[in-house]
Amino acid sequence: MQESEQNLKMEEPPTSRAVYSMAVAAELLGLPPATLRLYERKGLLTPARTEGGTRRYSADDIERMRRVADLQGDGVNLAGIGKVLDLEGENAALRREIAERDPGAEALSDEESA
Repeated sequence: MQESEQNLKMEEPPTSRAVYSMAVAAELLGLPPATLRLYERKGLLTPARTEGGTRRYSADDIERMRRVADLQGDGVNLAGIGKVLDLEGENAALRREIAERDPGAEALSDEESA
């Protein structure tokens, strides 16, 4: 690749950067905007806001909403989904903590769960 082509190549934003409008997020998810507002009211999602109050969603938010929609499709109610997401978050945090303390421990726990 030539140097000028490298300069034109755009970098993707970090997954935590809120760049998607509600309309774009809803389209990416195949959900109506009202469903995204419902998820927010139920505390399953807290999108970033612009100074004017417009919701902005990150790639991480999109993935979280996909998980919510999947769980809902499996018959889990919204209160149960909140509990599942909380437990998944705690589990991920504990795994990170273990990996920081002992990098070899993560490989062992992966083998045990297989």
